[in-house]
This record gives sequence, C-alpha cells and structure tokens, in this order.
Amino acid sequence: MSSLPYSDLNSFYRARFGCRVQKITVDAGLTCPNRDGTVGTSGCIYCNSRGSGTGVFPGMSITGQIESAKEFLRQRYKAEKFIAYFQSFSNTYAPVDHLRRLYGEALAVEDVVGLAIGTRPDCAGDTVLDLLAELARDTYISVEYGLQSIHDRTLALINRGHTADTFREAVERTRARGLGVCAHVILGLPGENKDDMLKTARALGGMDIQAVKIHLLYIISGTALHGLYLSDLYRCLTRGEYADIVCDFLALLPPEVVIHRLTSDPHRDELVAPLWALEKDATLREIRDMLKEKKIFQGKKLHSV
Repeated sequence: MSSLPYSDLNSFYRARFGCRVQKITVDAGLTCPNRDGTVGTSGCIYCNSRGSGTGVFPGMSITGQIESAKEFLRQRYKAEKFIAYFQSFSNTYAPVDHLRRLYGEALAVEDVVGLAIGTRPDCAGDTVLDLLAELARDTYISVEYGLQSIHDRTLALINRGHTADTFREAVERTRARGLGVCAHVILGLPGENKDDMLKTARALGGMDIQAVKIHLLYIISGTALHGLYLSDLYRCLTRGEYADIVCDFLALLPPEVVIHRLTSDPHRDELVAPLWALEKDATLREIRDMLKEKKIFQGKKLHSV
C-alpha cells in the first residue's frame, strides 16, 4: 500500500510482484501513422523525430537494449524484476507477426516480468489486441494510450490526428479483452486553462482505466511547438502552476487508478523550455508538499460537481 496521498506505480509493482520492479525503455524501431502519411506527416506539434522516446539505441536489438539497462537499474534502484516499456512512436503499429516477435524477444529476457506498450488509440486493431490478450494470459501487459486531452479542439490544435471518441472506443475494446489501460495526458497544452485540464481528469474518472501518466508540456528544439514559443504564441507553465494543476487533477481521479508519472523527463540536449523541467526531484517535492499543504489526496474531489 502506498504511503503517498496517491496510488504510485512503485507500490503497485511491489504489491503485484513482491519486489522492486523498474521499467526499461525499449525502442522497437517502429513509426507512427501521424508521420508515415497514413494520418499525417508532421506528427504532433510537441514531438520530434525521436517520437517522444529515447532515440539512444539505434540498431540495437530488443535484448541488447534491455540487458544494457538491467545492471544500472539494479544498482541504482535495487530492482529485481523489469517491465519492458515499448515507448518510442506507436508500438502496435506494425504487422501482428512482427509485433509477436518483438514482444516475444523482450519477454524472453531473464527477469522481464511483463510489457508496457505505448501506442495511439487509433492503432488498436482487433488483431493486435487479441495478441496482447493472448500474452496477458501468462504475463503482465499494460496498454498505454496517448490521449493528451479530452477536448477535440485541443487534439486538432496539437495535430494528434484522432478524437477523444477514438480513445474512448479503444479503451472499451481493450478492456473487453481484460487488458489494463494507462492513459497519457499532457498538462499545459496550448489554448487550455486549468478548468480545461481538470475536465480531462473528470472524463478519465468516469472511464474504465487502470492507470494515468501525467506529463508536463515542454518545448523541444525544432518542433512546431518551438515555433509557437519563439513567436510568443505559447507560454510554458511555471512549476508552481503545474504543481497546483497536478494536485487538483489527482483529486478528481478514482483512488484505485495507479499514477505512473507526475511529470516528464526531457532530454537535456534538446530542451528549450521550461528549464525547471530538468529538475524532476524538485518538481516532485513541490507537488507532494502542495498535496500536504492543501490536504489533497487522490479521489478527494471525485464526485464534486
């Protein structure tokens, strides 16, 4: 059980697996329908050619990526088991036979106890979900869908290439197969105020999802968002503003929903703003201090109007 005023991921993993479990980010070399021309070619306005992933393992096998990270994570976090996190781009966007090979290679690595599959809700075909359901009979599977916002006007503005209903429908079909769903959201998107962001929280609170990952919108060099920032058409949230929104966001989520993340991990060499995004520990402290100060806990305002 978590000692924090929200359901944190480490506590969830320890309760399920009986030990410290860490995610290992994997780049499967896939692409995205919002880049290959199926939906679009330019991607989301905040995303660069790395696809919001690491981009640090070009040409390395899935096995090699996992093995190269295991010892570091054992030493730093005392991790005993690992989740292979397919992060970069859309990791259900490939022929099913190819995906089966990729997922199978990751699961074959010693001490890997499950998979987290990052993807888009418009890449959740029935055959892919059937494959994941098949794997879930023997191992832990979490499907992570990028929603970002419940507002279609925002999704259009950030060039997502799908609607909120696309997400809702994907969640229904995923849950029908007994698979757990983690929703990704971004706070600070252009055109959204605090009330808009909290409406996303309220919407998620009414859906059958098992986890939420909260990201800060930060600006990466060379993206369309970078151009808006340089033209003074976008202002980043301050750390105080972000912490305040996160606290009220958590208060609107059901207490059993697992919180995978409270902020983001930008790459230092490509981050433009806000620079405080690099200070993850300080941001987490501010959020936790504010939760305590405001006497907020996850689910506190779940049934508020």
